[in-house]
Amino acid sequence: MKKTLLRNVTLIDGNGQEPLPSAAVIWDQGKIVEVGLESQIAVPPGADILDGGGGYLMPGFIDSHVHFFANGIGLEAALMTPPSLVVIHAVHNAEKTLHAGITSVRDAGGTDAGFKRAQVEGLIQAPRMKIAIKILSITGGHGDEYFPALGQVTPLMPMGLVCDGPDEVLKAVREVLRAGADVIKVATTGGVLSTADHPSHTQFSPEELNIIVREAGYRGAVPAMAHAQGAEGIKNAIRAGFASIEHGIYLDDEAIDMMLTHGTYLVPTLHAPLSVIELAESERMIGSFVKKAHEVVEIHQQSIARAYQAGVKIAMGTDCGVGIHGTNLRELELMCQIGMSPMQAIVASTKTAAECIGWAGETGTLVPGKWADLVVTRENPLTRIASLKEPSNIALVVQAGKVVKRTEHIASGAIGDQHAG
Repeated sequence: MKKTLLRNVTLIDGNGQEPLPSAAVIWDQGKIVEVGLESQIAVPPGADILDGGGGYLMPGFIDSHVHFFANGIGLEAALMTPPSLVVIHAVHNAEKTLHAGITSVRDAGGTDAGFKRAQVEGLIQAPRMKIAIKILSITGGHGDEYFPALGQVTPLMPMGLVCDGPDEVLKAVREVLRAGADVIKVATTGGVLSTADHPSHTQFSPEELNIIVREAGYRGAVPAMAHAQGAEGIKNAIRAGFASIEHGIYLDDEAIDMMLTHGTYLVPTLHAPLSVIELAESERMIGSFVKKAHEVVEIHQQSIARAYQAGVKIAMGTDCGVGIHGTNLRELELMCQIGMSPMQAIVASTKTAAECIGWAGETGTLVPGKWADLVVTRENPLTRIASLKEPSNIALVVQAGKVVKRTEHIASGAIGDQHAG
């Protein structure tokens, strides 16, 4: 594989530093070799050269919370979808996510080890992924796919794994680890998309949560992530040692202080309740779900704003699968609406997200030695953060040094001078 030089871009490196105009980057064998000013980077002999057209170069974005095997569809449509079509939809969901500029994800339930392996082996175009396999849930909790008229619904890739009491919880953790989980996902509260609970309801006892974290730790310090919306369930997860709180709708001051003390990450998924409300217009969401989404959307935004103002570590995540796959970067606009600057939203979606999911040494910033995962946009996201959600604005996506999306905005051609500049 030849080295590749990308020139004529403004560098936004993921560290939060001031943008660097007239920049260039070289990658080889899937990793970044050199990045900086064009005028200071020598052109490697025989290199492939790409002209960024004056665009804006950033690390590949990271979504810390997706569900590739979910499609934001109603129950009737889900029950009428053949299993083979579910898989094909998941492949399409992953491809749309990658082409939107998301080069890495943490799938928070529903995706199995075979799908992850298909990406690694190059069988599908998808972000590289860490996977939770299933969501651990109590009986009647968020993750118990139970409907009064049908009983427990078991789709092709069930997201929930119901377990009650210390012994069942211990076995459930071991089962998802055996299945290839990179992270243990636990519903410590109810949720918006639950049939038998409310987001404020507390689920699992402190004893059960301690067992989960301890058992995961025995297997090479596998982290735990908590679907946690109510205050008590959030605090129980933090006390037990969960690495991240997902959603955080009803954060109180004590929970925020605990997150700061423990260094717990917050993955807001502001995208999710808005998506439920928007999908209700097409009758793709159950009415009780929509009612709860309307109830929480404003308090959710207020909670995340307070956490941000207090200094809690925020990592970008969308819960896409509830919303439409490929719309992930809308989350940055929503983060800016609660007070973050565009640069802070970009850092939350690159450097901080990489730290949250355990890939800080491999991705999240554009520095030599890290994976050559990068995105070039036509428009300056620091001027208009909403431009990131527009597919036509994503001019180039590179994953592990391989160009997976390129528009006419990115030209190729040789440079006569010995330097990129």
